[in-house]
Amino acid sequence: MGKKATQRRLSDSEALAKSKAIRTSPQKLNLVAGLIRGKKVDKALADLTFSKRRISNDVKKVLQAAIANAENNHQLDVDRLTVSEASVGRAFAMRRWRARARGRGASIIKPFSNLTIVVKEIQEQG
Repeated sequence: MGKKATQRRLSDSEALAKSKAIRTSPQKLNLVAGLIRGKKVDKALADLTFSKRRISNDVKKVLQAAIANAENNHQLDVDRLTVSEASVGRAFAMRRWRARARGRGASIIKPFSNLTIVVKEIQEQG
């Protein structure tokens, strides 16, 4: 019997990759994700390779996973892929304490983020 398979949320020309619990704040991660939104994947990979931000390496790995999903799972042409969506969301936050003067404590919040990248195959204008 079993239950029915859920329908695919993306169109046939799209592929997706996610990463959860990336150790940076969503605000910082969104700056890097904004670098690649709407670009062709080869240009986006080049931008992430030469970016000075620490988190760009993790974003590059997720983009490469989305490209591999498009190629292997959905038989899309890698040369015609663009980054159609790069969304960032909040995950959990570790809470720590730091000792301060006169017996007090100050809280330290270490946030984590989620990243979703969707690549889409564009049709050639001919």
